[in-house]
Amino acid sequence: MNKTFKIYAVIFVVVMIILALFEVNKTESTDWRKNFKTYQKSPFGLYVFNNEIKDLFKNKVKKIDQTPYDYYTQNKEKGSHNILVIEHEVDTESWNKILEEVSKGSNAMLIISEMPKEISDSIGYYDSMISFKDENVLKLTDTKYQNDFIKLDKFPSGRGFTFIKPGSEVLGKTVEKNNDDQANFVKVKFGKGYFYVHCEPLFITNYYLLRPGNVKYAQDVFSYLDDKETLWFLESNSKSSQFLLRFILSNPALKYAWWVLLGGLALFIFFNAKRKQRIVPIVEPLKNNSVDFVKSIGNLYLQEGDFHDMMSKKAQYFLNKVRMDLLIDTQKLDEEFAKKLHLKTGKPMEMIDEAIGLIKKGQDPYAHVMKEDLVRMNKILDEII
Repeated sequence: MNKTFKIYAVIFVVVMIILALFEVNKTESTDWRKNFKTYQKSPFGLYVFNNEIKDLFKNKVKKIDQTPYDYYTQNKEKGSHNILVIEHEVDTESWNKILEEVSKGSNAMLIISEMPKEISDSIGYYDSMISFKDENVLKLTDTKYQNDFIKLDKFPSGRGFTFIKPGSEVLGKTVEKNNDDQANFVKVKFGKGYFYVHCEPLFITNYYLLRPGNVKYAQDVFSYLDDKETLWFLESNSKSSQFLLRFILSNPALKYAWWVLLGGLALFIFFNAKRKQRIVPIVEPLKNNSVDFVKSIGNLYLQEGDFHDMMSKKAQYFLNKVRMDLLIDTQKLDEEFAKKLHLKTGKPMEMIDEAIGLIKKGQDPYAHVMKEDLVRMNKILDEII
């Protein structure tokens, strides 16, 4: 056993011991990311909902791991049914297929916080942020559900509807203190069918379904769908199944072993390459003399005492920056120019007016300019932009 191999072996053992100590002493942390995955048991996964959905829909639910476009292309004779989409990306062609099915008489329940604009326009609503509170309450408008509500106290999305086309029905609202109620669950007629759109998918996640009393709200929401077959379009697993390391990275023990292997390989390459690579000559980079040049030109102007020319060039540079960065026309330095500059920079009008006066003075070839004018102009223009 040579000396180099012994060094690598010692390093590997030390790394393994350190990782083992970290693994023993680490505390489990809760993953609060909003993943909405059916296999995730984290707070914002759909593991509980996925296990209970058969009872919720009386065993009339069918899980589809194809895109709606692929599914409906292969099943063209599908009759009237329910469609369920929960917070995952759907391509445009698939959305068009869903719109087509609803127009024929099917009903679609869309539990999505942010819908593509072209699709929401087709259905007839606009969604956006309506709340920035840390807590809010979701309630249904139907009087028979008035005692069923859910309180969102962990990372609510705060989204709702800012416009709903006439004739649509508001089924649920977001209730907050000191704020007007905002719609977050609507029913929109589309052709022969209906869209049921809910902007807050958190109510069906593990964290909220496992809290006492919250299941009733979820049951009320899904009760609006007719008692017929429901197609639940899940996010396709085709991409993840093609990933060779998915199984390794999904198991903590295998994941740590994989990273240790990569770390050991990196150390081996580092030490091996350090010994064998040839010496790389040091090439000094070219020195940037731009700053020194500018200082030299500035000192030359100061020595000459031509403050008027310096003010003129400073004004020309400032106006060019206003045109390029703020997109303001600088041909006329009038009240309209001052107002636009004030609105885009947020600086006081007094400062803007004083700056315009100094610019005009610098542009006037007959104006008497002093050093104090140049200093004041330079300070004000630098503060504005």
